[in-house]
Amino acid sequence: MELKFKEITEKIIGASFEVHQFLGNGFQEVIYQRALAWELTQAGLSYAREIEQDIYYKRLKEPIGSRRADFVVEGKVLVELKAIIELEDVHLAQVLNYLKAYMLEVGLLINFGSKS
Repeated sequence: MELKFKEITEKIIGASFEVHQFLGNGFQEVIYQRALAWELTQAGLSYAREIEQDIYYKRLKEPIGSRRADFVVEGKVLVELKAIIELEDVHLAQVLNYLKAYMLEVGLLINFGSKS
């Protein structure tokens, strides 16, 4: 079975490894966001960063809030970054909720907070 958007996700993961290898762990998330943005550009990937998405509930016409995903790459892959010691189930749930809100099928949850 072929993974959806495999070429894009491989480039994102490679860029993430490059960032982690250079910076290590211990920085705030925004530092990793900026470094990853540079690496994504170097990899020839287009992306939107910190795009806000309204969240709707049932048939309400007005949004009940909004969320910001760290990156949407090539309009197809959601990327959520963390800089914490250990990922928890709530972080995975966040990505799954973002995929639903942004109407995307593929997402990556990348943690820069621990050792490689």
